Amino acid sequence: MVIICGPTAVGKTAIALQLAHQLQTDIISADSRQCFKELNIGVAKPSLQELTAVHHYFINSHSIHQEVNAGIFEKYALQVAEKIFEKNCVAVMVGGTGLYIKAFTEGMDEMPAVDFSLRKEIQGAYEEKGIKYLQQQVAENDPEFWAIAERENPQRLMRALEVVLSSGKSVTTFRQGTKETRPFNIVKIGLEMPREQLYQQINNRVDLMVQCGLVEEAFGLLSERNINALQTVGYKELFDFFDAQVTLPEAIANIKTNTRRYAKRQLTWFKKDPEITWMTSGSNRLLQLILQQIPGYN
Repeated sequence: MVIICGPTAVGKTAIALQLAHQLQTDIISADSRQCFKELNIGVAKPSLQELTAVHHYFINSHSIHQEVNAGIFEKYALQVAEKIFEKNCVAVMVGGTGLYIKAFTEGMDEMPAVDFSLRKEIQGAYEEKGIKYLQQQVAENDPEFWAIAERENPQRLMRALEVVLSSGKSVTTFRQGTKETRPFNIVKIGLEMPREQLYQQINNRVDLMVQCGLVEEAFGLLSERNINALQTVGYKELFDFFDAQVTLPEAIANIKTNTRRYAKRQLTWFKKDPEITWMTSGSNRLLQLILQQIPGYN
């Protein structure tokens, strides 16, 4: 299994497509939002042409009304990997959701039981006071998780808060158990580029999304805004625009800012993994360098 990871907009999709084409294999997406069939422009899905050229799993596989989390992804991806290995000795996984990749490669640790009344209390507080309250509570009670958290994702914030308040321990401590041993080799490749270049690519991509109809897509999802899948950079900022809290240029600027912050958190997560071999995105020899990392590839 070759895993291509790294921050958003660094070029993971393009090289994964080249790699899968070279190996004549399929791709498993490790993106927590591209799996939702209702979301398209705002989650930077591969184009229809790209999806047709190489078979992708975990893209358009679920509805925003279904629960999707790292544990569900782990089971899904392991089943798909087994299916791919029946016809090919190598599969490609690509994405920037670090927790999903960690679940697939290492397994999920057992989480502590949480009292239903506490869960209901936290949920009620979020509904009454909003995400800023959640962010403040998590930052105060679980700073270790806050440093790497998807800060615009209320479900993960609530989960972290209920764990720390019920157990007295950071949710991250429950992710440090014994690693599962997978029955296949795993090669992790991280893509990076100079920060200013990455930020410019993020800005350019947001502008392109807007040109391609992101505002209209978000407006069509306005009635679903409270669903967890819509607590996502690219949509939340436009919901503020529809609420007349900001102008459209301000909303677009906020998408760029929040996407850059997310990319920084992604890098923080992945840089902690010593098993990742880092390579420069855009290099003329990138594909060849990745192929050289695959055991037994000639």
